[in-house]
Amino acid sequence: MNWTGRTIEAEVGPVAHGGHCVARVEGRVVFVRHALPGEVVLAEVTEDKGGSFCRADAVRVLEAAPERVEPPCPLAAPGLCGGCDWQHAAPEFQRELKARVVAEQLSRLAGIERPVEVEALPGGPLDWRSRVRLVAGRDGRAGLRAHRSHRVVALDDCPIAMPGALDDVLSRRWRPGTELEVTRDGDGQNHVRELSVVRGKRRARQLKGGTAVQHAAGRDWRFDAHGFWQVHPAAADTLAAVVGEWAKVPQGGLVWDLYSGVGLFASVLAEQVGPAGEVVAVESGRRAVEDGEAALADLPQVRWRAGRVEHVLRDLAGRPEVVVLDPPRSGAGREVVQSIVERAPDRVVYVACDPAALARDLATFAGSGYRLAELRAFDAFPMTHHVECVALVVPEIVGGSRHDAGHESSGRV
Repeated sequence: MNWTGRTIEAEVGPVAHGGHCVARVEGRVVFVRHALPGEVVLAEVTEDKGGSFCRADAVRVLEAAPERVEPPCPLAAPGLCGGCDWQHAAPEFQRELKARVVAEQLSRLAGIERPVEVEALPGGPLDWRSRVRLVAGRDGRAGLRAHRSHRVVALDDCPIAMPGALDDVLSRRWRPGTELEVTRDGDGQNHVRELSVVRGKRRARQLKGGTAVQHAAGRDWRFDAHGFWQVHPAAADTLAAVVGEWAKVPQGGLVWDLYSGVGLFASVLAEQVGPAGEVVAVESGRRAVEDGEAALADLPQVRWRAGRVEHVLRDLAGRPEVVVLDPPRSGAGREVVQSIVERAPDRVVYVACDPAALARDLATFAGSGYRLAELRAFDAFPMTHHVECVALVVPEIVGGSRHDAGHESSGRV
């Protein structure tokens, strides 16, 4: 029986990865958005593909949790904008929910039991988002899509976007279906790119700006405004500091910086290894490599390799003392993890934007003799379900000695 459109009363259970909570109704699992653990709600089923679960939105709260607050955006409601997940939760409780999700993913996918704290970044829960991708609806107004839908919800403003970031796109009408990438850089300049399909071909056109300026890790960066950079303005400095603290690369050492982007972490690692050391920065984006080479031209110890990480690793020589990696949301994957452990680094510093992908990769590390030693989590995406983690992975100590999954040689070759 298809429950789509049915309204059900549900007692809301624990939070789950993805911005919803779990309820059980008539023997089925219901993933409920716009609810909080412990609440009793009336929920309208929005998606039911059969099987053991369906999806629903809480349309009326019968018994509210004490952490429930009024969302700062009127569009953060059932059937409307899908950009935020937790505006109805107090900010400190949002971080608690994310901590529970990270702990649950580590336990379920990696067998790791440990307490998790999600730390706030400076600036508060609003006015932080420096990058937004919008789409024009049928009326030509720019907006965001509804949750799990192609329907566009037009915006007049967005309270989590940096003030002024969206002025250039919300003030005019666009061809329906046009996608718009907006970046506000560290100097307060807006950059706008239009993505459209013309006669069956996808076309990108820069409408404003193009080269972003950012300031992090004690350096000024200039690069493609629509290339990868941390979305929260405080995230780059925060993550670079943790990576540097945990990497501890010795002077003259060898370190790999995988999925390096324009070289944020490579700049910190290069200072650690000094002129006699070497940082190998691996990045698949050709423009990012070019921008990184220009940004770090004063650091000749940084050697760039352009290509997919799993391909480049096959040809890299030497045993790195430390490997740093910041993979995409899908994670590094088994092939990359195994390539790393085969070189037996002393430490691996893993930056992750998805706790499930992190947990899967930690399980692979564990199967090859490495363990999670430290973990920090940051609320780099307030009001959403996303969370940024940094993990320190080291070899297991077996019988008082290090257990290396790879060869036992040390030093560079």
